[in-house]
This record gives sequence, structure tokens and C-alpha cells, in this order.
Amino acid sequence: MALTFDYKVRDRSGNLVQGQLEGDSLALVVGKLREMGYMPVAVTPKSGVNVRKEINIPGFSNRVKLAETAVATRQLATMVDSGLSVVRALGLLSTQTQNKELARVLGEVLQEVERGSSLSTAVAKFPKIFNPLFVTMVQAGEAGGNLDSVLLDLSSTMEKQAALNRKIRSAMTYPAVVLSVMVIIFLALLIFIVPVFSKLFKSLGAKLPLPTQIMINISHIVLSPFAVVIVAVLIVGVVLFRKWIQTEGGRHKWDAFKLKPPIFGKLIHNVSIARFSHTLASLTQSGVPIMQSLDIVSGTAGNRIVGDALLEAKAGVREGRNLADTLREHEDVIPPLVTQMIEVGEQTGALDNMLRKVGEFYDAEVEATVNNLTSLLEPILTVAMGSMVGLMVVSMYLPMFDYIKHVPTS
Repeated sequence: MALTFDYKVRDRSGNLVQGQLEGDSLALVVGKLREMGYMPVAVTPKSGVNVRKEINIPGFSNRVKLAETAVATRQLATMVDSGLSVVRALGLLSTQTQNKELARVLGEVLQEVERGSSLSTAVAKFPKIFNPLFVTMVQAGEAGGNLDSVLLDLSSTMEKQAALNRKIRSAMTYPAVVLSVMVIIFLALLIFIVPVFSKLFKSLGAKLPLPTQIMINISHIVLSPFAVVIVAVLIVGVVLFRKWIQTEGGRHKWDAFKLKPPIFGKLIHNVSIARFSHTLASLTQSGVPIMQSLDIVSGTAGNRIVGDALLEAKAGVREGRNLADTLREHEDVIPPLVTQMIEVGEQTGALDNMLRKVGEFYDAEVEATVNNLTSLLEPILTVAMGSMVGLMVVSMYLPMFDYIKHVPTS
């Protein structure tokens, strides 16, 4: 059943017109009104029995992925480059976008632009979807009169970031799934299998081997009311940890820790360098001042340690030094390759191109690390799972072997 919307619009003569219109969504109704030649002023859903209720799951239904925003940005750039006005392009985009939350936001951005706001001002009101990089680059495109090319460049940068995120998820998904299966199997054996053997051994009254006794003790703990306390403590610990890493000091310490592990630390570090390089390249090409660019990049690098190094480099640039010279003071965070490429870019006037090459290099490093990590973890986790199950089975059968020795033979 379609939704019914009350609308207020202005016709071509500027007269206010009110009425009702049915449609599947707000964005579709706004698009229909525009096709009818009206300028929407207010469109609201009408309460009543014919209003379709939608179930929204917090954190899922209203989520807009970076890849979806990147696709919408590229479509907007294509339409603007084809000669459509920003208003017309936003109207078409809001009706075609599959994600309902993104369609709603685009509709509100459209209304802001129609009221006289610039596109950069309108998108800045939705920071969860359009980050400072997006806002600043759109602002630079509006000032330079090259909004279409800036949007294309911005969509490419966002697509690269989304690709990096997918690579990280692919590296983490397999071990997370295997570890989850291991925990489930371990708990199932402790809850259903071990108690059966425990009753059998108790009836025989013999002394149990140490591995068997440990397994039985763990099973008793899991099945006791004390297990609820342990789970509650773990949940509270996770909540407190998440709150801690949201603080300034906690975030700094956690990001510093993430860079230390041999394999995962290198992966996280390379992702941050790639993200910083692509972002700074886009901002530089768009004509954003270096000081403002470093501010934005420090917040979008994805790691507070890398971000702090960029902020300290900003202080050096403010004093009149080259960016490469200031970054050399942080070679423990910013690799020498990056500073050398930046130095060449500053000397030749092609800083954006050099930064893109750096970003592409570290993209390849991330992909190679992910592939190596996956191939390395697969056999390790397989052996770990088999060893865990085998250890539990052997620990349960050890007493049986001892009993068999004492069984008299006829």
C-alpha cells in the first residue's frame, strides 16, 4: 500500500499550491512534483491507516556505506558534467538511490540548496555521511568553478577508501569465523559431552588424569551460575573498553598498540598511509590550502598516531618549512619512501601526482599483506581447531585407557 503525503508547492507563477499525493517514498513524491512543474516547499507523510510503517533496526536500517556514497557522488558528478543543474541532478539522484536513508538525506540536501544554500553548506549538515573531506572538496569545487571534476576525483578517493575497507574486512573475516566456530564447538563439548563422561568416571570412583580433571572442572564452571557472572563481567569489560578508546588518551594508546603487532600492525599502518596519501592528493589537486588539507587528513588517516604526526608537520609548514622536511622528523610513523616522494613532488610542482603514486604503492602493499595473511592463517587456524577438539577427546578417553588395563582377562 502506497504512502500518502501532504505537500505544499509553488507553481511556475509562484503561487502556493497544497494537496496530497501517493508514492512509495518521500524522494519519489518529490520527484513526481518536480516532473509536474512544481517547486516543493514542504512534503510530509500523512498520518492514517494507509501509511505503511517501516521497521528500522538501529545501526543497520539507517546505515549508509561509504561505497554507496561514492557511487552517488560519481552519479552526481556525471549529471553535473552533462550540463544538469545541481538542483536537477540532486532531484534525479534522490529518486534513483536504492538506500532509503541516503535518498532521504539527498532529499534534504536538495531542499537546502533550493532555499539558497550552497551544496557544500547543505552537505555539511550531515557529517555522518559527508565527512570534512567531502565538504571541503565540494567547497573548493564551487569556488573554482570545476565542481564536476572535483566530484569525480572525490568519488575516486572514496572508492579507494571503500576498497581498502573491504580488504581489511576480508583479512579479518576468516579468522573471526573460524575462532567463532572453535568457541561454539568448545562450549558444546563442555555442556553436552563432558558431563556424560564426568558421571561415568564418578561412578567408577578412580583417580582421574590431570587433563581430564581440568576439562571436568571447566565444564562445571560453564554449567554453574558463576558462568553468568563471568559473561556479565566480560560484557561490562567490553563496554568500558569501547568507552575508553573513545576518550582522547584511550584512543591514542589503542592506536599506538595497533601499530605494534608484526603482521596486523603493518597492515593497519599501510592502510593509514594509503588513506592519507590519497586524501591529501585529492585535496591538493582541488586547490585546498595545505594547512587546511593537513587538518582534514589528520582526522581521516584512520590512526591517531599518524594523525598526530601530520598535525605536528602542519606546525612546521606554518613556520615556512617544506612538508617533506617536517615529516622526516616522524620517520618512525611516516616511512622514508613517503617523505622522499613528497619532496620530489614539492620540487617539481607535482605533489598531487606523487601522493597518488604513494597511495597506489601502499594499496598494493595492503593487498599483498592481506593475501599473505589469509594464506598463512588458514592452515594455522585449521590445525588449532583440530588440536583443540583432539585434546578434548583424548582428555576424556585417557581414564578409559587406564581402566582397560585393570580389567581382568579370562
